[in-house]
Amino acid sequence: MQDIPHIPVLYCEVIDAFKGCESGVIIDCTMGYGGHSSMILEAYPNIRLIGIDQDQTAIDFSTKRLAKYGDRVSIRKGRFSNVIKEILQELDPQEIKGVLADIGVSSLQLDQKDRGFSYESENLDMRMDKGASLSASDVVNEYSQTELEKILLEYGELRNNKKIASEIIKHRPFNSAKELSDTLKPHMPRGKKIHPATLLMQAIRIEVNDELGELKGLLSALKEAKLPDARIAIISFHSLEDRIVKQEFAKWSKSCICPAEAFRCECGNNHSLGKPLSKKPIMAQDDELKENVRSRSAKMRIFEMDL
Repeated sequence: MQDIPHIPVLYCEVIDAFKGCESGVIIDCTMGYGGHSSMILEAYPNIRLIGIDQDQTAIDFSTKRLAKYGDRVSIRKGRFSNVIKEILQELDPQEIKGVLADIGVSSLQLDQKDRGFSYESENLDMRMDKGASLSASDVVNEYSQTELEKILLEYGELRNNKKIASEIIKHRPFNSAKELSDTLKPHMPRGKKIHPATLLMQAIRIEVNDELGELKGLLSALKEAKLPDARIAIISFHSLEDRIVKQEFAKWSKSCICPAEAFRCECGNNHSLGKPLSKKPIMAQDDELKENVRSRSAKMRIFEMDL
C-alpha cells in the first residue's frame, strides 16, 4: 500500500462488502485518490468501475493510478448526487452490482494546508470542488448570526451555538482556518478525543459542500432506480450522516408503507427493496485503528437490494 497517498478506511471490509460480484459495474461515488477503487479492481478482475469525484486534483491523480486497468475504468467529474443520476439512466440496472460512497473529506485533503480543511490551515476555503462558488470564507465572514447558529447546531451539534456564532460575528473577518480555530477554541466543548475546533470545522465544511444534501440526493436516486441485484455500501464519519443512512435503509426494507394509523394494509405490501446486511454499522478493527487513527470514527452500512 506504499503507493497510496492516504490509507482508505475499512479497506478489508469494503472488499468483503462486494463479495460475490463476479461481473458487472461497481460505482465508486467518492473515488478520491483511488484507494478503494484500486482495491476493488484488483480483488474482482471481471468488474468494471465508474469513479466519481468533484476534486480535479484527485481525478488527475486517479486517472494515472488506475490507467493500468484500461477500459475497465471510467471516471466522471461532478457532484455524485448529480452524476449518479446520469449513470443510472445510461446503464441497464442489471449491470450495476455495487455502489460505494465514502462520505466526507479525505485524509489527503485534510493534510493539504492550502485547502483550508484543517484547523492549522492558513487558508479558509474547504471547497472539495475548487471551482465551486461558496467557500468557508463566505460562510464565516458573510453569514448572518441566525444562519451561523443554524449550521453550528444542525451540522456541528454544538449546544452553545448562539455563543459561538456571536463570537464569530464579533471577531470577523477571519482570513484563515487557524485564526478561526484559535479564536473560538476557548468556547468549544472539551473532554473528547478530538481537537476542540473539530465540530466547528465540520459544521462549516458540511455547509460549504452541502454534504448532507449530497448524501440524501444519492440515496434518493438509488431508491428510485430500484436496482435488482446490487449492494449499496455507505461509509460515514459522524452521527448526522450515519443517522440518515440508517433511517433510509430501514425505510427501504419495509414492505408495507401504509400510515401507522391505517386499519389494514392498502399499499400492496410489496415495497421492500431488500435488506440491511447488519443491524449495527461495520467499524474498523484494532489492527486498522493502530495503522490509521482516522478510521476510528468510520462507520459502514450495507444494503442488499433484491428485487
